[in-house]
Amino acid sequence: MNHALQLRTATPRDRDWIHELRHRVYAEELGQHPVDPSGRLSDGLDGDNVYLVAARGKTRIGFVSLTPPWVGRYSLDKYLTREELPVLTEEAPFEIRVLTVEEHWRSTAAAPLLMYAALRWVAARGGRRVVAMGRTELLDMYLATGLRPVGRTVRSGAVSFEILSGSVAELTRTVAERHGRILERLRTGLDWQLDVPFAPRADGCEHGGAFFSAIGTDFRTLTRRHEVVAADVLDAWFPPSPGVRAILAEDPGWAARTSPPTGAEGLLAEIAGVRGLPVESLVVGAGSSDLIFRAFGRWLTPQSRVLLLDPGYGEYAHVTERVIGCRVDRLQLRREDGWLLDPARLATATGDGQYDLVVNPNNPTGRHAPADALRAVIEASPVRTRWWIDEAYLGYADPTDSLAGLASLDARVVVCTSLSKMYALSGMRAAYLVTDPRTAGELRRWTPPWPVSLPTQLAAVTALRDPAYYAGRWAHTHVLRRELAYDLEELNAFSSVDEGVANFLTVTLPPDGPSAARLVRECRRHDVFLRDLSPMSPAYEGRTVRIAVRDTAENARIVAACRSALDALRTPAAVMPGAPGRGSR
Repeated sequence: MNHALQLRTATPRDRDWIHELRHRVYAEELGQHPVDPSGRLSDGLDGDNVYLVAARGKTRIGFVSLTPPWVGRYSLDKYLTREELPVLTEEAPFEIRVLTVEEHWRSTAAAPLLMYAALRWVAARGGRRVVAMGRTELLDMYLATGLRPVGRTVRSGAVSFEILSGSVAELTRTVAERHGRILERLRTGLDWQLDVPFAPRADGCEHGGAFFSAIGTDFRTLTRRHEVVAADVLDAWFPPSPGVRAILAEDPGWAARTSPPTGAEGLLAEIAGVRGLPVESLVVGAGSSDLIFRAFGRWLTPQSRVLLLDPGYGEYAHVTERVIGCRVDRLQLRREDGWLLDPARLATATGDGQYDLVVNPNNPTGRHAPADALRAVIEASPVRTRWWIDEAYLGYADPTDSLAGLASLDARVVVCTSLSKMYALSGMRAAYLVTDPRTAGELRRWTPPWPVSLPTQLAAVTALRDPAYYAGRWAHTHVLRRELAYDLEELNAFSSVDEGVANFLTVTLPPDGPSAARLVRECRRHDVFLRDLSPMSPAYEGRTVRIAVRDTAENARIVAACRSALDALRTPAAVMPGAPGRGSR
Protein backbone atom coordinates (compact mmCIF):
# COMPACT_ATOMS: atom_id res chain seq x y z
CA MET A 1 0.00 0.00 0.00
CA ASN A 2 1.30 3.46 -0.93
CA HIS A 3 1.60 5.66 2.17
CA ALA A 4 3.33 8.59 0.44
CA LEU A 5 1.77 11.97 1.12
CA GLN A 6 -0.52 12.56 -1.81
CA LEU A 7 -1.75 15.82 -3.35
CA ARG A 8 -4.55 15.46 -5.85
CA THR A 9 -7.78 16.93 -7.11
CA ALA A 10 -10.81 15.66 -5.22
CA THR A 11 -12.71 12.75 -6.67
CA PRO A 12 -16.48 12.27 -6.31
CA ARG A 13 -15.72 9.79 -3.52
CA ASP A 14 -14.06 12.61 -1.53
CA ARG A 15 -17.12 14.82 -1.46
CA ASP A 16 -18.90 13.21 1.47
CA TRP A 17 -15.76 13.44 3.59
CA ILE A 18 -15.23 17.10 2.59
CA HIS A 19 -18.78 18.01 3.55
CA GLU A 20 -18.52 16.07 6.82
CA LEU A 21 -15.17 17.68 7.77
CA ARG A 22 -16.49 21.11 6.89
CA HIS A 23 -19.42 20.53 9.23
CA ARG A 24 -17.22 19.33 12.08
CA VAL A 25 -14.90 22.35 11.82
CA TYR A 26 -17.12 25.24 10.73
CA ALA A 27 -20.38 24.26 12.41
CA GLU A 28 -19.47 22.22 15.49
CA GLU A 29 -16.00 23.59 16.31
CA LEU A 30 -16.15 27.26 15.25
CA GLY A 31 -19.89 28.02 15.19
CA GLN A 32 -19.68 29.78 11.86
CA HIS A 33 -22.69 27.82 10.60
CA PRO A 34 -25.65 26.21 12.40
CA VAL A 35 -25.29 22.55 13.26
CA ASP A 36 -27.07 20.43 10.66
CA PRO A 37 -28.66 17.11 11.66
CA SER A 38 -27.14 15.53 8.54
CA GLY A 39 -23.63 16.24 9.81
CA ARG A 40 -22.79 17.69 6.40
CA LEU A 41 -22.00 21.22 5.26
CA SER A 42 -21.99 22.30 1.63
CA ASP A 43 -22.76 25.50 -0.27
CA GLY A 44 -24.00 26.77 -3.61
CA LEU A 45 -20.53 26.93 -5.15
CA ASP A 46 -19.77 23.24 -4.71
CA GLY A 47 -20.68 22.48 -8.31
CA ASP A 48 -18.10 24.98 -9.57
CA ASN A 49 -15.37 24.84 -6.95
CA VAL A 50 -12.20 22.79 -7.36
CA TYR A 51 -11.08 20.91 -4.26
CA LEU A 52 -7.48 19.83 -3.71
CA VAL A 53 -6.99 17.01 -1.22
CA ALA A 54 -4.04 15.88 0.88
CA ALA A 55 -4.07 12.20 1.83
CA ARG A 56 -1.82 9.41 2.99
CA GLY A 57 -2.94 6.08 1.64
CA LYS A 58 -6.66 5.84 2.33
CA THR A 59 -6.43 8.44 5.10
CA ARG A 60 -7.62 11.86 4.03
CA ILE A 61 -5.79 14.65 5.83
CA GLY A 62 -7.19 17.95 4.61
CA PHE A 63 -8.44 19.97 1.68
CA VAL A 64 -8.54 23.44 0.19
CA SER A 65 -11.19 24.86 -2.11
CA LEU A 66 -10.60 27.09 -5.14
CA THR A 67 -13.12 29.26 -6.95
CA PRO A 68 -11.78 30.34 -10.39
CA PRO A 69 -12.82 33.72 -11.84
CA TRP A 70 -14.57 32.12 -14.82
CA VAL A 71 -17.24 30.79 -12.48
CA GLY A 72 -18.52 34.37 -12.39
CA ARG A 73 -19.25 34.48 -8.64
CA TYR A 74 -17.41 34.08 -5.35
CA SER A 75 -18.38 33.15 -1.82
CA LEU A 76 -17.42 36.71 -0.91
CA ASP A 77 -20.42 37.92 -2.91
CA LYS A 78 -22.57 36.74 0.02
CA TYR A 79 -20.98 39.34 2.27
CA LEU A 80 -20.01 42.37 0.17
CA THR A 81 -21.05 44.01 -3.09
CA ARG A 82 -18.63 44.37 -5.98
CA GLU A 83 -18.58 48.12 -5.31
CA GLU A 84 -17.43 47.41 -1.74
CA LEU A 85 -14.88 44.85 -2.96
CA PRO A 86 -13.72 46.04 -6.42
CA VAL A 87 -10.79 43.59 -6.51
CA LEU A 88 -13.27 40.88 -7.51
CA THR A 89 -14.15 42.73 -10.69
CA GLU A 90 -10.93 44.54 -11.52
CA GLU A 91 -8.36 41.77 -11.16
CA ALA A 92 -10.20 38.50 -11.89
CA PRO A 93 -8.77 36.82 -8.77
CA PHE A 94 -9.00 33.19 -7.71
CA GLU A 95 -10.67 32.71 -4.33
CA ILE A 96 -8.87 30.30 -2.00
CA ARG A 97 -11.40 28.98 0.48
CA VAL A 98 -11.82 26.82 3.56
CA LEU A 99 -8.28 25.51 3.97
CA THR A 100 -9.20 22.71 6.37
CA VAL A 101 -7.12 20.01 8.04
CA GLU A 102 -8.16 17.15 10.33
CA GLU A 103 -7.41 18.11 13.94
CA HIS A 104 -4.65 15.58 14.59
CA TRP A 105 -2.81 16.64 11.39
CA ARG A 106 -2.79 20.40 12.10
CA SER A 107 0.72 20.42 13.54
CA THR A 108 2.14 18.85 10.36
CA ALA A 109 3.07 20.39 7.02
CA ALA A 110 -0.34 19.54 5.58
CA ALA A 111 -1.73 23.10 5.67
CA PRO A 112 1.27 24.84 4.03
CA LEU A 113 1.48 22.02 1.51
CA LEU A 114 -2.17 22.47 0.56
CA MET A 115 -1.68 26.23 0.33
CA TYR A 116 1.36 25.71 -1.88
CA ALA A 117 -0.59 23.28 -4.08
CA ALA A 118 -3.42 25.82 -4.40
CA LEU A 119 -0.98 28.53 -5.48
CA ARG A 120 0.62 26.23 -8.06
CA TRP A 121 -2.82 25.28 -9.42
CA VAL A 122 -3.80 28.94 -9.66
CA ALA A 123 -0.53 29.99 -11.32
CA ALA A 124 -0.85 27.18 -13.86
CA ARG A 125 -4.16 28.70 -14.93
CA GLY A 126 -2.86 32.21 -15.36
CA GLY A 127 -3.91 33.48 -11.94
CA ARG A 128 -2.14 36.62 -10.80
CA ARG A 129 -4.09 37.42 -7.63
CA VAL A 130 -5.96 35.51 -4.94
CA VAL A 131 -8.54 36.60 -2.38
CA ALA A 132 -9.45 34.84 0.85
CA MET A 133 -11.33 35.19 4.12
CA GLY A 134 -9.06 34.87 7.14
CA ARG A 135 -10.26 34.46 10.71
CA THR A 136 -9.52 37.66 12.58
CA GLU A 137 -7.88 35.91 15.54
CA LEU A 138 -5.42 34.24 13.12
CA LEU A 139 -4.59 37.42 11.18
CA ASP A 140 -0.87 37.29 12.05
CA MET A 141 -0.64 33.84 10.50
CA TYR A 142 -2.22 35.06 7.28
CA LEU A 143 0.01 38.12 7.17
CA ALA A 144 3.04 35.86 7.50
CA THR A 145 2.04 34.04 4.30
CA GLY A 146 2.04 37.31 2.36
CA LEU A 147 -1.71 37.95 2.32
CA ARG A 148 -2.75 41.51 3.07
CA PRO A 149 -6.07 42.93 4.38
CA VAL A 150 -8.08 44.96 1.88
CA GLY A 151 -9.80 46.93 4.65
CA ARG A 152 -13.02 44.94 4.93
CA THR A 153 -14.17 42.76 7.83
CA VAL A 154 -17.20 40.48 7.70
CA ARG A 155 -18.95 38.28 10.22
CA SER A 156 -20.37 34.82 9.63
CA GLY A 157 -22.09 33.21 12.58
CA ALA A 158 -19.76 33.39 15.58
CA VAL A 159 -16.66 34.03 13.44
CA SER A 160 -15.18 37.33 12.30
CA PHE A 161 -13.14 37.38 9.07
CA GLU A 162 -10.71 39.79 7.42
CA ILE A 163 -10.88 39.96 3.63
CA LEU A 164 -7.37 39.32 2.34
CA SER A 165 -5.66 39.53 -1.01
CA GLY A 166 -2.24 38.76 -2.39
CA SER A 167 -0.15 38.42 -5.53
CA VAL A 168 0.30 34.80 -6.62
CA ALA A 169 3.97 35.40 -7.42
CA GLU A 170 4.65 36.99 -4.02
CA LEU A 171 2.68 34.36 -2.11
CA THR A 172 4.49 31.53 -3.90
CA ARG A 173 7.81 33.13 -3.05
CA THR A 174 6.82 33.59 0.61
CA VAL A 175 5.64 29.99 0.97
CA ALA A 176 8.87 28.76 -0.63
CA GLU A 177 10.99 30.91 1.70
CA ARG A 178 9.14 29.98 4.91
CA HIS A 179 8.52 26.33 4.12
CA GLY A 180 11.07 25.66 1.39
CA ARG A 181 13.06 23.11 3.36
CA ILE A 182 9.94 21.20 4.36
CA LEU A 183 8.61 21.27 0.81
CA GLU A 184 11.92 20.07 -0.60
CA ARG A 185 12.12 17.30 1.97
CA LEU A 186 8.56 16.22 1.22
CA ARG A 187 9.06 16.42 -2.52
CA THR A 188 11.09 13.22 -2.72
CA GLY A 189 8.38 11.07 -1.22
CA LEU A 190 5.44 13.16 -2.36
CA ASP A 191 2.83 11.64 -4.64
CA TRP A 192 2.07 14.83 -6.56
CA GLN A 193 -0.92 14.08 -8.79
CA LEU A 194 -1.83 17.60 -9.84
CA ASP A 195 -1.64 18.62 -13.50
CA VAL A 196 0.99 21.26 -12.76
CA PRO A 197 4.73 20.87 -12.03
CA PHE A 198 5.64 20.85 -8.35
CA ALA A 199 8.19 23.65 -8.71
CA PRO A 200 7.69 26.82 -10.77
CA ARG A 201 10.27 27.90 -13.33
CA ALA A 202 13.05 29.91 -11.74
CA ASP A 203 12.06 33.13 -13.55
CA GLY A 204 8.33 32.41 -13.61
CA CYS A 205 8.01 32.48 -17.40
CA GLU A 206 7.90 29.72 -19.99
CA HIS A 207 10.13 30.87 -22.84
CA GLY A 208 9.60 28.93 -26.04
CA GLY A 209 8.60 25.29 -26.04
CA ALA A 210 9.57 22.09 -24.27
CA PHE A 211 10.26 19.97 -27.35
CA PHE A 212 14.05 20.24 -27.02
CA SER A 213 13.81 18.28 -23.78
CA ALA A 214 12.90 15.29 -25.96
CA ILE A 215 15.69 15.92 -28.46
CA GLY A 216 18.30 16.61 -25.80
CA THR A 217 19.73 20.00 -24.93
CA ASP A 218 23.23 18.52 -24.85
CA PHE A 219 22.86 17.84 -28.60
CA ARG A 220 24.10 14.24 -28.26
CA THR A 221 20.94 12.72 -29.73
CA LEU A 222 20.09 15.11 -32.55
CA THR A 223 18.61 12.28 -34.62
CA ARG A 224 15.62 12.58 -32.28
CA ARG A 225 14.70 15.77 -34.12
CA HIS A 226 13.19 13.61 -36.86
CA GLU A 227 10.93 11.87 -34.33
CA VAL A 228 9.62 14.89 -32.43
CA VAL A 229 6.80 17.16 -33.64
CA ALA A 230 7.61 20.61 -32.27
CA ALA A 231 4.15 22.18 -32.36
CA ASP A 232 4.58 23.99 -29.04
CA VAL A 233 6.67 26.76 -30.63
CA LEU A 234 5.70 28.86 -33.62
CA ASP A 235 8.72 28.11 -35.77
CA ALA A 236 8.00 27.93 -39.50
CA TRP A 237 6.98 24.53 -40.88
CA PHE A 238 8.94 25.26 -44.08
CA PRO A 239 12.72 25.62 -44.58
CA PRO A 240 14.42 28.93 -45.43
CA SER A 241 14.51 29.85 -49.10
CA PRO A 242 16.86 27.95 -51.41
CA GLY A 243 19.05 31.03 -51.59
CA VAL A 244 19.43 31.12 -47.81
CA ARG A 245 20.37 27.45 -47.67
CA ALA A 246 22.85 27.92 -50.49
CA ILE A 247 24.66 30.89 -48.95
CA LEU A 248 24.92 29.15 -45.57
CA ALA A 249 26.32 26.03 -47.23
CA GLU A 250 28.72 27.87 -49.53
CA ASP A 251 31.51 28.37 -46.98
CA PRO A 252 30.27 27.53 -43.45
CA GLY A 253 33.83 27.50 -42.11
CA TRP A 254 34.37 31.11 -43.16
CA ALA A 255 30.95 32.18 -41.84
CA ALA A 256 31.66 30.53 -38.49
CA ARG A 257 35.13 32.01 -37.92
CA THR A 258 34.66 35.51 -39.35
CA SER A 259 33.48 38.53 -37.37
CA PRO A 260 30.32 40.07 -38.85
CA PRO A 261 29.79 43.72 -39.80
CA THR A 262 29.82 45.44 -36.42
CA GLY A 263 26.43 47.12 -36.59
CA ALA A 264 24.76 44.84 -39.14
CA GLU A 265 24.93 47.72 -41.59
CA GLY A 266 24.12 45.62 -44.65
CA LEU A 267 21.12 44.03 -42.96
CA LEU A 268 19.82 47.42 -41.86
CA ALA A 269 20.18 48.77 -45.39
CA GLU A 270 18.34 45.75 -46.82
CA ILE A 271 15.46 46.12 -44.35
CA ALA A 272 15.23 49.85 -45.10
CA GLY A 273 15.13 49.23 -48.85
CA VAL A 274 12.61 46.37 -48.76
CA ARG A 275 10.29 48.06 -46.27
CA GLY A 276 10.67 51.60 -47.58
CA LEU A 277 11.91 52.95 -44.25
CA PRO A 278 14.72 55.33 -43.30
CA VAL A 279 17.68 53.31 -42.07
CA GLU A 280 18.05 55.75 -39.16
CA SER A 281 14.73 54.51 -37.76
CA LEU A 282 15.84 50.87 -37.42
CA VAL A 283 17.40 48.86 -34.60
CA VAL A 284 18.32 45.18 -35.04
CA GLY A 285 18.54 42.48 -32.42
CA ALA A 286 18.93 38.76 -31.85
CA GLY A 287 15.19 38.10 -31.94
CA SER A 288 12.24 40.03 -30.57
CA SER A 289 13.03 39.12 -26.97
CA ASP A 290 16.41 40.82 -27.25
CA LEU A 291 14.72 44.02 -28.37
CA ILE A 292 11.96 43.78 -25.75
CA PHE A 293 14.44 43.39 -22.90
CA ARG A 294 16.74 46.11 -24.25
CA ALA A 295 14.05 48.70 -25.01
CA PHE A 296 11.83 48.15 -21.98
CA GLY A 297 14.89 48.19 -19.71
CA ARG A 298 15.74 51.66 -21.02
CA TRP A 299 12.24 53.13 -21.02
CA LEU A 300 10.49 51.68 -17.97
CA THR A 301 10.98 51.74 -14.20
CA PRO A 302 9.04 50.22 -11.29
CA GLN A 303 7.03 53.45 -11.25
CA SER A 304 5.89 53.01 -14.86
CA ARG A 305 2.33 52.03 -15.73
CA VAL A 306 1.83 49.58 -18.57
CA LEU A 307 -1.29 48.31 -20.34
CA LEU A 308 -1.16 44.82 -21.85
CA LEU A 309 -3.77 42.93 -23.80
CA ASP A 310 -4.96 39.79 -22.05
CA PRO A 311 -4.47 37.14 -23.34
CA GLY A 312 -1.13 38.25 -24.74
CA TYR A 313 2.41 37.11 -25.44
CA GLY A 314 3.83 36.07 -22.08
CA GLU A 315 7.23 37.73 -22.59
CA TYR A 316 5.67 41.18 -22.20
CA ALA A 317 4.17 40.39 -18.80
CA HIS A 318 7.40 38.70 -17.74
CA VAL A 319 9.60 41.71 -18.56
CA THR A 320 7.27 44.42 -17.29
CA GLU A 321 6.06 42.69 -14.10
CA ARG A 322 8.82 40.32 -13.02
CA VAL A 323 11.99 41.85 -14.45
CA ILE A 324 11.28 45.58 -14.11
CA GLY A 325 8.42 45.52 -11.61
CA CYS A 326 6.08 47.95 -13.39
CA ARG A 327 2.48 48.44 -12.43
CA VAL A 328 0.66 46.46 -15.10
CA ASP A 329 -3.01 46.67 -16.04
CA ARG A 330 -4.74 44.46 -18.58
CA LEU A 331 -7.35 45.09 -21.23
CA GLN A 332 -9.35 41.86 -21.27
CA LEU A 333 -10.08 40.38 -24.66
CA ARG A 334 -13.20 38.24 -24.62
CA ARG A 335 -13.82 34.75 -25.91
CA GLU A 336 -17.36 35.71 -26.92
CA ASP A 337 -15.88 38.45 -29.16
CA GLY A 338 -13.58 35.94 -30.85
CA TRP A 339 -10.64 37.49 -28.96
CA LEU A 340 -10.82 40.49 -31.29
CA LEU A 341 -9.55 43.84 -30.06
CA ASP A 342 -12.24 46.51 -29.82
CA PRO A 343 -10.57 49.82 -30.77
CA ALA A 344 -13.24 51.79 -28.89
CA ARG A 345 -12.49 49.95 -25.64
CA LEU A 346 -8.77 50.49 -26.21
CA ALA A 347 -9.33 54.20 -26.81
CA THR A 348 -11.36 54.50 -23.62
CA ALA A 349 -8.71 52.70 -21.57
CA THR A 350 -5.85 54.87 -22.86
CA GLY A 351 -7.57 58.20 -23.31
CA ASP A 352 -6.60 59.72 -19.96
CA GLY A 353 -2.85 59.30 -20.49
CA GLN A 354 -2.22 57.22 -17.38
CA TYR A 355 -0.03 54.69 -19.21
CA ASP A 356 3.62 55.03 -20.07
CA LEU A 357 3.45 52.07 -22.46
CA VAL A 358 0.68 50.19 -24.26
CA VAL A 359 1.52 46.84 -25.88
CA ASN A 360 -0.48 45.28 -28.72
CA PRO A 361 0.58 41.72 -29.61
CA ASN A 362 -1.55 39.19 -31.51
CA ASN A 363 -0.06 36.01 -30.02
CA PRO A 364 -1.48 33.80 -28.53
CA THR A 365 -4.90 34.78 -29.91
CA GLY A 366 -3.83 34.98 -33.55
CA ARG A 367 -6.25 37.83 -34.22
CA HIS A 368 -5.23 40.82 -36.34
CA ALA A 369 -6.03 44.43 -35.45
CA PRO A 370 -6.08 46.46 -38.70
CA ALA A 371 -3.48 49.19 -38.90
CA ASP A 372 -6.02 51.94 -39.67
CA ALA A 373 -8.03 51.15 -36.53
CA LEU A 374 -4.91 51.22 -34.34
CA ARG A 375 -3.65 54.37 -36.05
CA ALA A 376 -6.83 56.23 -35.16
CA VAL A 377 -6.57 55.22 -31.50
CA ILE A 378 -2.87 56.13 -31.32
CA GLU A 379 -3.29 59.52 -32.99
CA ALA A 380 -6.06 60.40 -30.52
CA SER A 381 -4.05 59.27 -27.49
CA PRO A 382 -2.04 61.55 -25.17
CA VAL A 383 1.51 62.43 -26.15
CA ARG A 384 3.03 60.84 -23.04
CA THR A 385 1.91 57.30 -23.94
CA ARG A 386 4.28 55.13 -25.96
CA TRP A 387 2.79 52.36 -28.14
CA TRP A 388 4.58 49.08 -28.84
CA ILE A 389 3.06 47.33 -31.86
CA ASP A 390 4.05 43.69 -32.29
CA GLU A 391 4.03 42.68 -35.97
CA ALA A 392 5.93 39.40 -35.65
CA TYR A 393 3.30 37.45 -37.62
CA LEU A 394 1.98 40.22 -39.89
CA GLY A 395 3.11 38.46 -43.07
CA TYR A 396 0.50 35.78 -42.51
CA ALA A 397 -2.24 38.45 -42.53
CA ASP A 398 -1.11 41.26 -44.84
CA PRO A 399 2.53 42.47 -44.92
CA THR A 400 1.40 45.87 -46.19
CA ASP A 401 -0.99 46.47 -43.26
CA SER A 402 1.81 47.78 -41.08
CA LEU A 403 2.31 50.75 -38.78
CA ALA A 404 6.06 50.82 -39.46
CA GLY A 405 5.75 53.97 -41.55
CA LEU A 406 3.98 55.78 -38.71
CA ALA A 407 6.55 54.50 -36.22
CA SER A 408 9.42 55.99 -38.23
CA LEU A 409 7.83 59.44 -37.88
CA ASP A 410 5.98 59.42 -34.54
CA ALA A 411 8.10 59.19 -31.38
CA ARG A 412 5.16 57.58 -29.54
CA VAL A 413 5.10 54.50 -31.76
CA VAL A 414 7.42 51.49 -31.95
CA VAL A 415 6.89 48.54 -34.28
CA CYS A 416 8.71 45.30 -33.49
CA THR A 417 9.07 42.67 -36.22
CA SER A 418 10.68 39.26 -36.02
CA LEU A 419 12.46 37.80 -39.03
CA SER A 420 12.65 34.48 -37.20
CA LYS A 421 9.12 33.14 -37.64
CA MET A 422 8.18 34.67 -41.00
CA TYR A 423 11.43 33.77 -42.74
CA ALA A 424 12.11 30.38 -41.11
CA LEU A 425 15.11 31.74 -39.22
CA SER A 426 14.16 31.00 -35.59
CA GLY A 427 17.47 29.25 -34.99
CA MET A 428 19.35 32.26 -36.36
CA ARG A 429 17.63 34.86 -34.10
CA ALA A 430 16.95 38.04 -36.08
CA ALA A 431 14.50 40.88 -35.51
CA TYR A 432 14.23 44.63 -35.86
CA LEU A 433 12.21 47.48 -34.48
CA VAL A 434 11.11 50.71 -36.11
CA THR A 435 10.83 54.00 -34.27
CA ASP A 436 11.67 57.63 -34.83
CA PRO A 437 15.38 58.27 -35.59
CA ARG A 438 16.09 59.94 -32.23
CA THR A 439 14.70 57.03 -30.18
CA ALA A 440 16.37 54.52 -32.50
CA GLY A 441 19.69 56.30 -32.06
CA GLU A 442 19.38 56.13 -28.27
CA LEU A 443 18.73 52.37 -28.41
CA ARG A 444 21.63 51.80 -30.82
CA ARG A 445 23.95 53.45 -28.29
CA TRP A 446 22.93 50.77 -25.82
CA THR A 447 23.31 47.98 -28.34
CA PRO A 448 26.56 46.03 -28.05
CA PRO A 449 28.66 45.59 -31.18
CA TRP A 450 27.95 42.52 -33.31
CA PRO A 451 24.36 42.07 -32.07
CA VAL A 452 23.61 39.68 -34.95
CA SER A 453 25.97 36.90 -36.03
CA LEU A 454 27.47 36.68 -39.52
CA PRO A 455 25.49 33.55 -40.52
CA THR A 456 22.32 35.31 -39.38
CA GLN A 457 23.11 38.49 -41.29
CA LEU A 458 23.83 36.46 -44.43
CA ALA A 459 20.62 34.46 -44.03
CA ALA A 460 18.38 37.45 -43.24
CA VAL A 461 19.64 39.60 -46.13
CA THR A 462 19.22 36.71 -48.58
CA ALA A 463 15.73 35.91 -47.28
CA LEU A 464 14.59 39.49 -47.73
CA ARG A 465 15.69 39.29 -51.38
CA ASP A 466 13.33 36.40 -52.13
CA PRO A 467 9.80 37.70 -51.39
CA ALA A 468 8.12 35.36 -53.86
CA TYR A 469 9.31 32.21 -52.09
CA TYR A 470 8.10 33.36 -48.70
CA ALA A 471 4.79 34.73 -49.98
CA GLY A 472 4.09 31.27 -51.38
CA ARG A 473 4.97 29.60 -48.08
CA TRP A 474 2.79 32.02 -46.10
CA ALA A 475 -0.14 31.38 -48.41
CA HIS A 476 0.28 27.61 -48.13
CA THR A 477 0.34 27.96 -44.33
CA HIS A 478 -3.32 29.03 -44.46
CA VAL A 479 -4.17 25.89 -46.43
CA LEU A 480 -2.36 23.65 -43.94
CA ARG A 481 -4.01 25.42 -40.99
CA ARG A 482 -7.48 24.95 -42.46
CA GLU A 483 -6.83 21.26 -43.11
CA LEU A 484 -5.48 20.78 -39.58
CA ALA A 485 -8.49 22.59 -38.10
CA TYR A 486 -10.87 20.40 -40.09
CA ASP A 487 -9.17 17.17 -38.96
CA LEU A 488 -9.21 18.29 -35.32
CA GLU A 489 -12.88 19.26 -35.56
CA GLU A 490 -13.58 15.74 -36.87
CA LEU A 491 -12.41 14.33 -33.52
CA ASN A 492 -15.60 15.80 -31.96
CA ALA A 493 -13.69 16.27 -28.71
CA PHE A 494 -13.23 20.04 -28.48
CA SER A 495 -15.61 22.83 -27.55
CA SER A 496 -14.03 24.91 -30.29
CA VAL A 497 -11.22 24.91 -32.84
CA ASP A 498 -10.18 28.50 -33.56
CA GLU A 499 -7.88 29.38 -36.44
CA GLY A 500 -6.95 33.05 -36.30
CA VAL A 501 -4.75 34.38 -39.12
CA ALA A 502 -1.24 33.23 -38.17
CA ASN A 503 0.65 29.92 -38.30
CA PHE A 504 -1.21 28.27 -35.44
CA LEU A 505 -4.65 27.49 -34.09
CA THR A 506 -6.14 26.87 -30.67
CA VAL A 507 -8.40 24.11 -29.41
CA THR A 508 -10.55 24.40 -26.30
CA LEU A 509 -11.52 21.35 -24.27
CA PRO A 510 -15.06 21.08 -22.86
CA PRO A 511 -15.60 22.12 -19.22
CA ASP A 512 -16.19 18.53 -18.12
CA GLY A 513 -13.21 17.16 -20.03
CA PRO A 514 -9.52 16.83 -19.18
CA SER A 515 -7.47 19.95 -18.54
CA ALA A 516 -5.22 21.40 -21.23
CA ALA A 517 -2.19 20.39 -19.17
CA ARG A 518 -3.23 16.74 -19.16
CA LEU A 519 -3.86 16.69 -22.92
CA VAL A 520 -0.45 18.26 -23.55
CA ARG A 521 1.25 15.78 -21.22
CA GLU A 522 -0.46 12.81 -22.82
CA CYS A 523 0.45 13.93 -26.35
CA ARG A 524 4.11 14.05 -25.34
CA ARG A 525 3.97 10.30 -24.89
CA HIS A 526 3.66 10.25 -28.69
CA ASP A 527 6.55 12.73 -29.16
CA VAL A 528 4.04 15.43 -30.13
CA PHE A 529 4.55 18.70 -28.25
CA LEU A 530 1.69 21.20 -27.95
CA ARG A 531 1.41 24.38 -25.87
CA ASP A 532 -0.88 24.71 -22.87
CA LEU A 533 -1.95 28.37 -22.89
CA SER A 534 -3.37 28.24 -19.36
CA PRO A 535 -0.45 30.03 -17.60
CA MET A 536 -0.83 33.02 -19.92
CA SER A 537 -4.32 34.05 -18.80
CA PRO A 538 -7.27 32.96 -16.65
CA ALA A 539 -9.37 33.68 -19.74
CA TYR A 540 -8.30 30.28 -21.09
CA GLU A 541 -9.86 28.56 -18.05
CA GLY A 542 -7.16 25.89 -17.97
CA ARG A 543 -8.48 24.18 -21.08
CA THR A 544 -7.04 25.86 -24.18
CA VAL A 545 -4.14 24.43 -26.19
CA ARG A 546 -2.19 26.17 -28.95
CA ILE A 547 -1.00 24.07 -31.88
CA ALA A 548 1.55 25.32 -34.41
CA VAL A 549 0.91 24.49 -38.05
CA ARG A 550 3.37 21.92 -39.37
CA ASP A 551 3.63 20.17 -42.74
CA THR A 552 1.07 17.63 -43.88
CA ALA A 553 2.79 14.60 -42.36
CA GLU A 554 3.42 16.21 -38.98
CA ASN A 555 -0.11 17.64 -38.87
CA ALA A 556 -1.39 14.09 -39.31
CA ARG A 557 0.75 13.02 -36.34
CA ILE A 558 -0.71 15.86 -34.28
CA VAL A 559 -4.25 14.72 -35.00
CA ALA A 560 -3.39 11.08 -34.29
CA ALA A 561 -1.69 12.01 -31.00
CA CYS A 562 -4.70 14.10 -29.91
CA ARG A 563 -7.02 11.22 -30.75
CA SER A 564 -4.95 8.71 -28.76
CA ALA A 565 -4.48 11.12 -25.85
CA LEU A 566 -8.18 11.91 -25.61
CA ASP A 567 -9.06 8.20 -25.73
CA ALA A 568 -6.59 7.53 -22.90
CA LEU A 569 -7.89 10.44 -20.83
CA ARG A 570 -11.47 9.26 -21.15
CA THR A 571 -10.71 6.05 -19.28
CA PRO A 572 -11.71 6.19 -15.57
CA ALA A 573 -8.14 5.51 -14.40
CA ALA A 574 -6.70 8.29 -16.51
CA VAL A 575 -9.16 11.12 -15.97
CA MET A 576 -8.19 13.18 -12.97
CA PRO A 577 -10.77 15.82 -12.07
CA GLY A 578 -9.33 19.30 -12.07
CA ALA A 579 -10.69 20.94 -15.16
CA PRO A 580 -13.44 23.46 -14.47
CA GLY A 581 -16.65 21.74 -13.43
CA ARG A 582 -20.15 22.08 -14.73
CA GLY A 583 -21.55 25.57 -14.93
CA SER A 584 -18.14 27.19 -15.43
CA ARG A 585 -18.98 28.85 -18.71
